[in-house]
Amino acid sequence: MYNILLLAGLVIAVCVLSNRIASKLPVPSLLVFIGLGLLCGVDGPIHIHFNDYALTEFACCTGLLFIMFYGGFNANVREAKPVAPQAVLLSTAGVGITAGLVGAFCHYVLGLEWLVGLLVGSVIASTDAASVFNVLRSAKLSLRDGTDSLLEIESGSNDPMSYMLTVILTTILVGSDINVPLMVAEEIIIGLAFGIGIGKLAELALDRLDFSMEQGETIFLIAAAIISYALPGVLHGNGFLSVYLCGMWLGNADIPQKRDMARTFDVITEVCQMAIFFLLGLLVTPSRLTDVLPLALAVFAFITFVGRPISALVVLKPFGASLSKVALASWAGLRGAASVVFALYVVTAGVAMPGTLATDTWTVAVELPFNIFDLVFVVVILSLVIQGSALPALAKRLNMIDPVANVMRTFNDFQEESDLSLIKIKVDPSHPWIGRALRDVPTPRDLIVVLILRRGNERVVPGGGTVIEPGDLLVYAAPTFEARDDFKLREIHVGERHRWAGKLLRELPDTSRMVIVMLKRGDESIIPNGNTRIEPGDLAFVAGTPAIAAH
Repeated sequence: MYNILLLAGLVIAVCVLSNRIASKLPVPSLLVFIGLGLLCGVDGPIHIHFNDYALTEFACCTGLLFIMFYGGFNANVREAKPVAPQAVLLSTAGVGITAGLVGAFCHYVLGLEWLVGLLVGSVIASTDAASVFNVLRSAKLSLRDGTDSLLEIESGSNDPMSYMLTVILTTILVGSDINVPLMVAEEIIIGLAFGIGIGKLAELALDRLDFSMEQGETIFLIAAAIISYALPGVLHGNGFLSVYLCGMWLGNADIPQKRDMARTFDVITEVCQMAIFFLLGLLVTPSRLTDVLPLALAVFAFITFVGRPISALVVLKPFGASLSKVALASWAGLRGAASVVFALYVVTAGVAMPGTLATDTWTVAVELPFNIFDLVFVVVILSLVIQGSALPALAKRLNMIDPVANVMRTFNDFQEESDLSLIKIKVDPSHPWIGRALRDVPTPRDLIVVLILRRGNERVVPGGGTVIEPGDLLVYAAPTFEARDDFKLREIHVGERHRWAGKLLRELPDTSRMVIVMLKRGDESIIPNGNTRIEPGDLAFVAGTPAIAAH
């Protein structure tokens, strides 16, 4: 147990520390996490022999449910409304067309059985939200004609269709009796009903119930995400469709503490992405990938240059989309973790893949039987490396970059709740503002009194003529300071043995890299200068670079 926990902690730490470097690479940073998994795997220097497909599938599905929930939670329905019909068709009919074309290619060109070819096509037909988000955000790609909104919605919502096709074909191939129309109806109807229903119930609970525990609303939201995925699955519905719709409903609802929820899910989804890609890298055996490399190259080339472009053209052209938009939407169809997780489902279900594939004009030798997980893994790596790295340059070449737009508008703007902070000022009996109207008090333009608490519980909604009385508690609203990567504002408690204790400000080292903007000493707030002495027990508010020493 200790070894596993130690490895997990080290991997997460390395992933976080390497993320800044990875974000500057010309390929999606998610590849770094796969690389770490490969280094720790059976063919890597750490040489961990890990081949538990069932455990990996469970862990990855758990991570994927949070990623999909937060993808829906972040989807800005208002911004995406103009392209919503296109996105929905691309995530449903487009996935079906892509799967069918890949299936036909695998059958007629590579010699696979029809059902096996369609299964391969279904597993890799969806695009990966995490991969697309990663490229769009890191490259700050704001695209013309609502293309970024289209890609956000489509990549976040097309996994349910791909998963449904995978489940149907897997069930048929393992020899189970199946009523396809009934199964499709169950998947869609139950997924839709429970996704929207649980989302609505969760909204009502968050709006009307008083959660007595700290961050209770956020914890409840985590529970809602899990239930919205698991409950439909128990009832043979599409859990991925349900959890995405639940997230979308709640993300666009007026619920309290949304900023804290978003921050928590930012952390959860980041950890989930790291864990998923690391586990996939750990599970794969690199020396075995050469067996499926010819097949993977053929499938990747077809889906990238034929299958996805045809499906995008068929879906988007009737809406009047330009060829540049169609081409970019085609290229932005990155494969990712979802496809590999669906491949894990096929493996754990016991579907046997054929061996040597042969036609009259083409022969591909693969291991007997080939592992669909290995095949899809190689396709995903090729997609991330080739499509992901070339996407920004292609967008520029197609003149699809909108220089005045902001790609973050395609996400729900939770910053709306966080760009104001509340500040309180107690008016003591000697305060110079007593007896003055609010309009006569010199106040910065961006600072406004929103409430006055008077004589205990009396609430006064202020106006310009409201006169300030002794004992008033003035509640101001002011823009929140947002820390930047190269600048931080932090609090440092000066203890008895702190190296600053007893020193004047001008005696402190490294003053060029930091500024003590205020000292809190008991109930007194001090704006210091070079002759101010720091005393033990002071709370220092320090502005400077992240490298400021706190001890």
